[in-house]
Amino acid sequence: MTDTSHIYALALGSNRPLSARRTPARLLAEAAALIGAEVRLIAVSPIFTTPPLGPSARFFANAALLVESALPPPAMLAWLQAIEVQLGRRRHRRWGARSMDIDITLWSGGAWRSRTLVVPHSAFRVRAFVLDPLVAIVPDWRDPVTGLTVRHLRARLQKARANG
Repeated sequence: MTDTSHIYALALGSNRPLSARRTPARLLAEAAALIGAEVRLIAVSPIFTTPPLGPSARFFANAALLVESALPPPAMLAWLQAIEVQLGRRRHRRWGARSMDIDITLWSGGAWRSRTLVVPHSAFRVRAFVLDPLVAIVPDWRDPVTGLTVRHLRARLQKARANG
């Protein structure tokens, strides 16, 4: 890794097929291929099938990627949003069905905050569909806000759900 490279943990999700062959799981594979064609793909999690959050009725396919790139967070966000559009993303309704959603969950630079981007992702600590794939590829990565590892955050979430 050079001085200008960054490591990003990305969360991917899809619950709207684009065709019979382009299922949510297939769209995640397409996204990983598009991302891997431009940046160094370090790790890819298994795909997890998860229930929807919000009004959508369709189950999601979720995964996580670990990538290396020279892009700073705002440029990475813009590039990932272009990939979302390329894979059929339409921004209509919050938490609605989507063919592709790619979030920057964590990055090697710690915390980042701007008008358009917050890293770590503000809700990743309470979302099993983000934490489960992350644990598969970066269990010991520490949340720069809490200092807890991804594995610890998932264990806390599982305990809270078991007691809730």
